Amino acid sequence: MKHVSKFLGLALAVSALFLTACTKKPVRPNPSTTAMGPGDGVNPEAVALPSDGTALQSRDLNAGTVDENHSVVEPIYFALDRSAVAQAERPKLQAAVKWLQDNAGKNLVMVGHCDWRGTAEYNLGLGDRRANAVKKYLESLGVDAHRLETLSKGSIDSKQTGGDAEWQKDRRVDFVELKK
Repeated sequence: MKHVSKFLGLALAVSALFLTACTKKPVRPNPSTTAMGPGDGVNPEAVALPSDGTALQSRDLNAGTVDENHSVVEPIYFALDRSAVAQAERPKLQAAVKWLQDNAGKNLVMVGHCDWRGTAEYNLGLGDRRANAVKKYLESLGVDAHRLETLSKGSIDSKQTGGDAEWQKDRRVDFVELKK
């Protein structure tokens, strides 16, 4: 009897482990059908950043531009689920350095993007890691850190249709001129 109760307890513990470990990954809803979808009045382009550590002011990243994804230099593209700047993409960063040298009074925002795969939270983090990787690389090339800011859009602007060639375009960091 003593061994039977131990066996039943062990069997219940093992079955509980299997039942809780096999949960399915949640399906992301279509952004156009959620409360945060298009037309809800929220402007994700307006970014509030601390100006002096005490108050927040709103800055419009795309004031005066026609294309909301306008990048002043060619975007940096990333491999799936990666945030390190690939060797092949590094020459593009020289163009960003040159743009900053030619536009001494202007600042850049590195906007990190992801494709639609992954949770919204994960993609926001990945976009942030990508933008910060580009910022750190530019700083290593001698760019003043005060002229660079980062923003993650995650998978907000990504396309769910198409194939990997289409999704690869969503895995990028854009260089947007910061309008003050």
